[in-house]
Amino acid sequence: MKIGIPRALLYYQYYRVWKTFFTTLGAEVVLSDKTTKDILDNGVVATVNDACLPLKVFHGAVINLIGKVDYIFIPRLKSVAKGEYICPKFCGLPDMVRYSVKNLPPIIDTEVNIRKKPRQLYKAFLSAGLYITKDKNLIKLAYHKALFENALFIEKLEKGNALLDVLANKKSTNKKGELTVAVLGHKYNVYDQYVNMNLFENLTKNNVSVITAENISDKICNDYAAKLPKKVFWSFARKLIGAANHLAKENIVDGVIYIMSFGCGIDSFVADICERTLRKNKTPFFLMMIDEHSGQGGFNTRLEAFLDMIKWRRKDDLDISPYGERVYIGKDAI
Repeated sequence: MKIGIPRALLYYQYYRVWKTFFTTLGAEVVLSDKTTKDILDNGVVATVNDACLPLKVFHGAVINLIGKVDYIFIPRLKSVAKGEYICPKFCGLPDMVRYSVKNLPPIIDTEVNIRKKPRQLYKAFLSAGLYITKDKNLIKLAYHKALFENALFIEKLEKGNALLDVLANKKSTNKKGELTVAVLGHKYNVYDQYVNMNLFENLTKNNVSVITAENISDKICNDYAAKLPKKVFWSFARKLIGAANHLAKENIVDGVIYIMSFGCGIDSFVADICERTLRKNKTPFFLMMIDEHSGQGGFNTRLEAFLDMIKWRRKDDLDISPYGERVYIGKDAI
């Protein structure tokens, strides 16, 4: 039996979990191809007009799997942590795909909702496993192996390994550079090499080492997020806000790039909170807004200007404030 997994959305967070679970049950996991212009274009045509870029990429990835698999795994995600939520579009994702994409194979749309009871997680895995086997003992074994694999995955990331290297079981390519820049944003924006316009490759070429939110432990992020006046109820937003506060407090990066997809309601305030936090610490901040119309040339120009500005500040010690409070030219202040 072949289980298709779209290389989009939470693939970058949970692929190792899903692959371990399904392969332990004896299924073959088939990934969609890496995002290309054709995949994105197919997704744009298939989705509703007001869908965000990540949803368009996901629909294109689903289309890419048609004819290659027996099932497509599209879980109905409502909550992945106690007392927290994720983007509402994840809840209706299986229905959106069924409505928008024709000639689909059967969809495994098991519901994941552990907002009130974390033990509900096993029921979600059991529901998915029953599509493949009726052996509940084997399903339980696969469930525990998947959780163990997830713990190893997180441990490797928190040791500084690049997420894409860990997913591919490759030795980390993240080397120390002249500058250190943090890249923040939802994983499906940060790590999709087509969507982020080869950001990591460009940074490496410019002798820049990269830190992402995944390289910062959950405990640190949770501790910083807990200092906010109110609890952050969005699971992935909490991680990003906690990471931004940690980076600002510890002053361990030369600048921060935040990747945000146009029209994302949650990111409209999460990115703003991160920017205010970092600018208060006078950390250079670059907001990269993306959609299906984003161009490589324009982005490269802005990225080069951002890196040049950081190098200029470091070299000449001009203390140029990100808010433009003052500019020093020699001994004269403007």
